[in-house]
Amino acid sequence: MKLTKRDPAAIITGVSGVNRRTFLKGSGIAAGGAAFMSMLPTAMIQKADAAERRQAAYDEGEITRVRSVCSHCSVGCGVTAEVQNGVWIGQEPSFDHPFNLGSHCAKGASVREHGHGDKRLKYPMKKVDGKWQRLSWEQAIDEIGTQMLNIRETSGPDSVYWLGSAKFSNEQAYLFRKFAAFWGTNNVDHQARICHSTTVAGVANTWGFGAMTNSYNDIHNSKAIFIIGANPAEAHPVSLQHIFRGKERGAPIIVVDPRFSRTAAHADQFIRIRSGTDIPFVWGMLWHIFENGWEDKTFIEQRVFGMEEIRKEVANWPPAEVERVTGAKEADIYQAAKTMAEHRPGTVIWCMGITQHTVGNSNTRALCILQLALGNMGVSGGGTNIFRGHDNVQGATDFGVVSNSLPGYYGLAEGAWEHWARVWNVELDWIKQKFDQTKYEEVEGTMVSPMYTNGITVSRWIDGVLENKDNIEQNDAIKAMVLWGHAPNSQTRGPEMKEAMEKLDLLVVVDPYPTVSAVMNDRTDGVYLLPASTQFETYGSLTSSNRSVQWRFQVIKPLFESLPDHTIMYKFAKKFGFEQELCNQIEVNGEEPLIEDITREYNRGMWAVGYTGQSPERLKLQSENLHTFNTTTLKAEGGPCDGETYGLPWPCWGTPEMKHPGTHIMYDNSVPVAEGGGPFRARFGVEYDGVNLLSEGSSTVGAELTDGYPEFTADMLKELGWWDDLTAEEKAEAEGKNWKTDLSGGIQRVAIKHGCAPYGNAKARAIVWQFPDPVPIHREPLYTTRRDLVEKYPTYEDRRSFYRLPTRYGSIQAQDFSKDFPLIMTSGRLVEYEGGGEETRSNPWLAELQQDMFIEINPADANNAGVKDGQQVWVDGPEGGTIKVMAMVTQRVERGVVFMPFHFGGHYQGKDLIDNYPEGTVPHVRGESCNTVFTYGYDSVTAMQETKVSLCRIRAA
Repeated sequence: MKLTKRDPAAIITGVSGVNRRTFLKGSGIAAGGAAFMSMLPTAMIQKADAAERRQAAYDEGEITRVRSVCSHCSVGCGVTAEVQNGVWIGQEPSFDHPFNLGSHCAKGASVREHGHGDKRLKYPMKKVDGKWQRLSWEQAIDEIGTQMLNIRETSGPDSVYWLGSAKFSNEQAYLFRKFAAFWGTNNVDHQARICHSTTVAGVANTWGFGAMTNSYNDIHNSKAIFIIGANPAEAHPVSLQHIFRGKERGAPIIVVDPRFSRTAAHADQFIRIRSGTDIPFVWGMLWHIFENGWEDKTFIEQRVFGMEEIRKEVANWPPAEVERVTGAKEADIYQAAKTMAEHRPGTVIWCMGITQHTVGNSNTRALCILQLALGNMGVSGGGTNIFRGHDNVQGATDFGVVSNSLPGYYGLAEGAWEHWARVWNVELDWIKQKFDQTKYEEVEGTMVSPMYTNGITVSRWIDGVLENKDNIEQNDAIKAMVLWGHAPNSQTRGPEMKEAMEKLDLLVVVDPYPTVSAVMNDRTDGVYLLPASTQFETYGSLTSSNRSVQWRFQVIKPLFESLPDHTIMYKFAKKFGFEQELCNQIEVNGEEPLIEDITREYNRGMWAVGYTGQSPERLKLQSENLHTFNTTTLKAEGGPCDGETYGLPWPCWGTPEMKHPGTHIMYDNSVPVAEGGGPFRARFGVEYDGVNLLSEGSSTVGAELTDGYPEFTADMLKELGWWDDLTAEEKAEAEGKNWKTDLSGGIQRVAIKHGCAPYGNAKARAIVWQFPDPVPIHREPLYTTRRDLVEKYPTYEDRRSFYRLPTRYGSIQAQDFSKDFPLIMTSGRLVEYEGGGEETRSNPWLAELQQDMFIEINPADANNAGVKDGQQVWVDGPEGGTIKVMAMVTQRVERGVVFMPFHFGGHYQGKDLIDNYPEGTVPHVRGESCNTVFTYGYDSVTAMQETKVSLCRIRAA
C-alpha cells in the first residue's frame, strides 16, 4: 500500500529525528518516564515537522508502507515500515494487528535499527594468523565447502554439524532440514533444544501435539491466570495487554517463581518456591484439589487416562512435605488451588523456568495433568499457554530443524523418510547413500543406520567434539561446526565450549552479526563469518507461539553484501552437487529459491500437524485484511477472510481449497472439526495393559462417530463405508496410506466431511510409559544445597541419552559442592535484550537502556560477602568458570539465591574481548555471559540444558 500526497500526516516518521536522551532531558522526564518512553516506537518519539518539511519529504520520493512482523519474541507483533527510495526511514506498530493492537515493547519499537545497524557484518570474512580478512562469497563458499567435503571423506557426514536457527522463516527452516538430509546427517538442531524441547516432548506425549493450546488473545476469556516459571512482563511484554484484559474481566493472577519478577508485581498472589521444585509444588496443589473433590470427574472419566496413578503419587505430597521441599506454605498452596478450582476455566502459562531442568519433561507434564484434573482443556479461557522465546522458534521446530525428526514431527523411522522422499520427489535410496555407510548404531539390540537415529543435540555439541570418540555413537567426532543464526553464549558450560571451538578443524558463523562465536575462542585461523540478511530483507512466513502463521513482506533489499539464508543454503548445495535435488520443484531466481514455491512444497507434505491449508495466497490475504479480525476470538468478521482464524493456526487441515479456518483452541469438542474443533489425538494406540485409551462417551460436536476412534487410514475408510467419498484420483493416492502420508489429502477431507478428526479421538494420558519417569516425580537438581533431600529424591543414574552420547547424573549429584558454593544460581531474561544479545546489544536504542551485566544478590548475602550495590564482584561456579559482573543488591531474590540475565557476551572471565571483533562490529554493550559459570545438566528425554538451578559463590572484585 502506498501513501499519497493527500495524506501528509502519515509520513512524519523518519523525516526528522531528535536524540532520545535530549528529548527526555528537554521534557523533564525522569527515569520512570524514560522507561515508559522506551516502550514507544521510533515514529512516536520524534518531533512533529513543519508542513514544508513534510512536503520536502514527498519531493524526495514516494513513501511506501510495508507490513512486517517483529523479529524478537513469539507474540508476533505487527510492524509497519516506511520506506523511501529503498531506505527504511521509519516505523510504527501495526494499529490494526490483532496481536499487538498498536503497541510495541522496547525491542519491537527499535527493529528498524536491525535493518540499518552499523554494527552489522558487512561481507564474508575469515581469520588468518589472528587477523580478519575480507573474502568474496565465491571464495568463502569454495573454501568452506572444500574443507567440509574433505572432512566428509575422512570422518563421515556426521562430523559436520549444521546448527540452524529460530530466526529462519518457515520456508528457510524447512529448506535447511531438507538440506541437512541431503548432506546426510541428523546432526542438525536449533534454539528450541535449549528453550522448549521439554515442552514439546511433555505436551505432545500427553495429548498429541506439542504446542500452545490456546492463544494470547484467548487469555481475555480466562477466569484465572496461573503463571509459573515465566516472566512475560520482560520476556513477552506485549502479551501483558492480553493478560491484563483477563484480569480486568475479573481473573485473579497467581505467579509462582523463585524470584519476585516484574510479572510478580502484578499478581494477586505471589508464591516463592525453591528453584527446581516445580513438581512438588504442582502436586501440592493437586493434593488439595483431590482432597476437596475439586477435580472434574466427568472430564477425567471421559477424556483422561491414568489419573489414578497420579493420585497415588500426589498422596506422597501432603502440605508438610511440600513445604519442606519447596518452601511454600500450606495456606498459600491451598489458596492457589482453591482459586483455580473456583475460577474455571483457568489458564496455565509457563516458559523456561519450567523447561530448563534435568526434569523439564516431567515439569511440563505435571502442569498438563493439573489442567486435565481441573477440566481446563479444550475450552476458551483454559489450556496451556506456553510462551515461546524467538519469533519463529515454533515454526523452526515444526519444520524439523531438530536432531530427532523430519519436518512435521514425522520422526526418523523408515516410513517418515519414505514420506518425505515422495514429497521431495527424490529416490529414497539416493538419500540413504548420503548417510554414513560405515557406522551403524545399536538401538534396542538392532544395528541401524545413523539415518534412523537421533543426532547430537545443540546442547551437547561440545561433547561431540571433546568426548573420547569411542564414547560417541557415530563414525568420528564433530570436526566442523556451522553456527547459523545461533548465539553460543545462550548455552551452558562456557569454558568447555571455548575449548571445543578451539579443537574444531573448521568454525563457520552465518549471521547478520559476528556473534560471540567469533570472539570467545582464541583461534587464529579456521574461522569464517558469512553475513546473512535479517528477516526484514527477505520475506516468507513465520509461526507465532499460538501456532498462527503470518506472512512477512520484504521491507528493504539485503544490505551490504549480506544474503538471505535460503540463498546461502543454495550456494552450499551447488558446491556439494545437490542443488538440483534440493530445488527440483522450486523455482530459483539466480541463486535465490522462490519462497512461495517452498511454501507450496511443504503444504504437500506437512499433513501430520496441519500445515497444508496455509497457502501463500491465503496468508497474504489475511495480512491485507488485519482490521477484519476480532481481537479476542481472532475470527474474521466479514470481508474476504470471513470465518477464518487469524494466522490460520495449525492444524489447518486439508488442502488450501478446503478453506479450513485454522484451529484457535486445540482439543475443543464443542466446535466441529471443519470449524477448528477436535478431540485429543489418538497417538499412543487404542489400549495399554488392557485399558482403553480411546475417549469414552465424548466426541466432537457433529461427528458421526460419537465415541472414541483410532486415527484414520485407508482401511478404516473402507470399513466405515466412506471409501467411495474419495475421488478416483484420491483413491489411487490414498490406497495403503494413513491421514499423515496421503499426499492427496483425501483421507483428511473425508474424515472431516463426516465430522471426525483425522487423527482419531482418544484420551489424554497422564502416564507416559516410554519416559524414564512415566509419572512425573521430584528429583533433586544435580547441584543442590539441600543435601538432606538427595537420598529420598535422587537424580537418575548416569545413562546414555539421545543414543550418541553418555550423560552424567548421579556421579555429579554424589558430590557435595554446597559448602564451597553455597548460593543457588538461576538465570532469565531482560526486557531490553533478546537471546544471546549480540543483535540487541548492537542497537543504540536498546543499549542505552541496560549498559551493565549484573547479578541480583539478596542484601544479607551481599553483606556477608562485603559487597555493596553497584560494586564489581566475581561469581565462581563449581566447574571452574568465573565471571566479573556488577552487583545489584535487591530483595527480588531471597537469601541464598542469585539471579543473572543471559543476554551478555563479549567479556570472558574478566577480560574484554573487544580486540577479537572484526572492525566496526563491536556491540555497544558487552559483558560476561552467565553461562560461563552455569554447569552440566540435561533433561532425561530431550537433552534440554539446566539453566535454572546451579550453585555459585560471590566475592568482591
